[in-house]
Amino acid sequence: MPVVASYCTTFLKPEMRHIYRQVTGLKEFQTFVLTKSHENSDTFPFADVDVLPRPRITFLARFHKKYIRRTEAVFYRGEYDQLCAALGRRHADLLHVYFGHTGVHLLPFLRNWTGPSLVSFHGMDIMLREADPQYNRSLTELLQTLPMVLARSESLANRLVELGCPREKIRINRTGIPLDDFPFFSRTAPTDGAWHLVQACRLIEKKGIDVTLRTFAKFLARFPKARLTIAGDGRLLGELQSLAAALGIQNAVVFAGFQAQKDLAALYRAAHIFIHPSQTTPKLDQEGVPNAMLEAMATGLPVVATLHGGIPEAVTDGHDGLLTAERDVEALVGSLFRLAESPAFYARLGAAAADSVHQKFEQSRAVAALEGHYNELLASQSRATPA
Repeated sequence: MPVVASYCTTFLKPEMRHIYRQVTGLKEFQTFVLTKSHENSDTFPFADVDVLPRPRITFLARFHKKYIRRTEAVFYRGEYDQLCAALGRRHADLLHVYFGHTGVHLLPFLRNWTGPSLVSFHGMDIMLREADPQYNRSLTELLQTLPMVLARSESLANRLVELGCPREKIRINRTGIPLDDFPFFSRTAPTDGAWHLVQACRLIEKKGIDVTLRTFAKFLARFPKARLTIAGDGRLLGELQSLAAALGIQNAVVFAGFQAQKDLAALYRAAHIFIHPSQTTPKLDQEGVPNAMLEAMATGLPVVATLHGGIPEAVTDGHDGLLTAERDVEALVGSLFRLAESPAFYARLGAAAADSVHQKFEQSRAVAALEGHYNELLASQSRATPA
């Protein structure tokens, strides 16, 4: 069985559950994890993790490599030799680097390593850095150097092409959802107007949570028994709590913090609508396909969201959710009213949402597609290697 080395600088941050599902879901490949920091092992148990220690390199050797030979950081810090040793010791057949910025850091290694490698892009890691033109040049070089690049959505793939990646190198790496953990639950619209809306995400700008609050304030004016739960942590918590207070909706909004998978499933079961008005930031940070949105859809929650990033690849407007332009509060409120005013339409969208996830994002299919990309890469490497 071929061996893939899964490189993730931190294994794993709480929001990286989708990576855990990929790594642990492989069937046709053995894998081990290479990381600099092993975190949250109780949440993400995985036995085969190699924590790379800080490379030991003498001051003189480092000085010589950095200032005399003018080598790049991966070399003069000792990471190149360390990675080569780890991959050789574990007999890795290929290397999968998670996140584009990690790929940029490892570019000197990827340029020189003789084995096949690929990098997967997930969203924020596709951003350029205005203050670091060297990083931007290295990102373009990375995209042109790699034999294969993975993107979580077609929208991210298009952005990679804009950054210089040949289209023929890109493969779509869909998020996989374990459907047994997010079972379908048939809902009916509340007859007393006590709608429960939920959004689950990191509390960061591109998730559009400020728009969620402004939208909910208008919805609450018509449905005073409604409530909103926002599940997740992040740097914007205080600012969002202040906004809820300023809008006068703080008593109807719960900031529930980060939720474990089983708690999220329970939250979705208790909700009526999943709202997720993602938005492109001024620095062009955008979503792939939001994992939490797919999990919610799997349970039968209709989605009210935006025409942003990879969302339209998962949600078809009027079929399994409702989509509007980014930052358009009035249009989002209109979507909520449309669901609230038509119980039959609401029920139909919820059933279709679950079916869509079953058809396009079921975990075993997503993992099989990833392993297909791995096999394609190994086959192309074999053809390129002289006999």
